[in-house]
Amino acid sequence: MTAIRQDAWSVEDDLILAEVTLRHIREGSTQLAAFEEVGEKIGRTSAACGFRWNSFVRKKYETAIQNAKAQRQKRNYMKKQPMMVEGAHVASLMTMEAAEETSFKHENMSEESISIDAVIRFLRQWKGAYQDVGRQIKSLEREIRDKEEELLYLRKENERLSREVNDVQTDYRVVNDDYKALIQIMDRARRLAFLSEEEEENRTRFKMDANGNLERIE
Repeated sequence: MTAIRQDAWSVEDDLILAEVTLRHIREGSTQLAAFEEVGEKIGRTSAACGFRWNSFVRKKYETAIQNAKAQRQKRNYMKKQPMMVEGAHVASLMTMEAAEETSFKHENMSEESISIDAVIRFLRQWKGAYQDVGRQIKSLEREIRDKEEELLYLRKENERLSREVNDVQTDYRVVNDDYKALIQIMDRARRLAFLSEEEEENRTRFKMDANGNLERIE
């Protein structure tokens, strides 16, 4: 019968870890927050949950992770829709006003009005480019936060493993010293037993004769 470690991960633990982590990814939260939540649920440290996720569970949910990221992007996009709709409505009103103004323009358009229109078009183009750059910057900032959290987790995991290695090395030295002491004790006991046997063999022996006298046995 195969023995089961008391700290072994069960199938239910892995499912909880996967469900919570995927939910945090969908909601735009961090994996570190997910590991802390899972740790509270199943009675483990966040570092242990992170190590289990990266070393085993994550490989089984690659497709689900990609879907969760896509859902996160869709959520972010939908949050921006009201602002975009409002902007489109304002732009439509501006277009209607511009059309009305054009219908009342004189035949001889001045150079000043043409210059203003060119400036407006330039500013609108510049605004669109600025918004694209802003979105790229936010995306990069999010990636940087994820990398920083991953780096923090790896540092904590490295510290934990270093402590375990030091503990194992200390235990090894203690066991090795005990083993050497045991060998020395056994060696002394063997020598003492050998000397006792020699003394027993060399000891003078006597026996009593018929008259009650002791005589030496050669």
